[in-house]
Amino acid sequence: MMASVWADLTNPAHVIVLRPLVELLEARGHEVTLTARPLSHTTELLDDWGHPYTAIGQHGGAGKLGKAMAAGSRTAQAFAFARGKGFDYGFAHGSTDLPPVGRLLRIPNTTMFDYEWATVQHSLNCRLATRVLIPDAIPAQRVARYGARPPKLVRYPGLKEEYYLSGFKPDESVLDELGIDSSQVVAVVRTAPSYALYLGGSENDLVPRVLQRLIGEGAQVVVLPRTDEQRQALRRLDPGLVVPERAVDARSLAALADLVVSAGGTMVREAAVLGTPVWSIFEGRLGAVDELLISEGRVRLLRDPAELVVEKVSKRKRRATRDPGELLRLAVPL
Repeated sequence: MMASVWADLTNPAHVIVLRPLVELLEARGHEVTLTARPLSHTTELLDDWGHPYTAIGQHGGAGKLGKAMAAGSRTAQAFAFARGKGFDYGFAHGSTDLPPVGRLLRIPNTTMFDYEWATVQHSLNCRLATRVLIPDAIPAQRVARYGARPPKLVRYPGLKEEYYLSGFKPDESVLDELGIDSSQVVAVVRTAPSYALYLGGSENDLVPRVLQRLIGEGAQVVVLPRTDEQRQALRRLDPGLVVPERAVDARSLAALADLVVSAGGTMVREAAVLGTPVWSIFEGRLGAVDELLISEGRVRLLRDPAELVVEKVSKRKRRATRDPGELLRLAVPL
């Protein structure tokens, strides 16, 4: 029986994470409606995908007041959008709009996340969602205070990156498009998500020092900014930096780079799964997934740019990948 499913995408990583699940649902004959918050590169990635979507809301900045006002406004807009659509199920990875709308309109829904310390977000989502889906690396007791307990709480084996990177082959043309010579050391740096509430809008002061070290070692440095303001500041810092104008295939970059330095969690975990040496400069409290990857030696915490190993990678050891169908079975139990 065909179902009508709603997926809400509120940051760029969600497009990558949820795309395999959406495509599997549609391949099985279900109808999937996408909504997106026009933040950072989210809508650019959706445009590249080519899947229809409806943009709802705007970003409220890094402060609590602006974020609360924008969230309230977007939730109201999402409610107006979803009302009367007859959705059978909804799912999202961290959306703070789908769970309350789902509760009001009686749409069963799943909220997914893999970083357990976003307290404000989880305190709302976990109580309002029908199902809470997290990786089994996160101890159940860490999310119990949010109202997420079995049977509402469901944990999946492994990391979300192991599912959406299943069958992934990097596209080497991404280097050509950026004018990068693959025979030389390639470093990829991801700036902080300065709009994230749990970081208080801070910019990571390690980034300029990391860039200076990499440039000094003769590496070709691709920097992936989050905002136009970051992009302009980076270009002023050093004209030799490669700063893409729009969203690029970050997964392929992570797979082809000789090292990755990231202030955001998604690229750290992607590089770790793909076997690329990666250093984290994340400023927030470490989550269980990062603790796991650090314990495995796949991720290193960077406190001093002198610790970076700037050299060509000779061999990569990928973490095992998993069947996205298994994640879909837990995320959308139709």
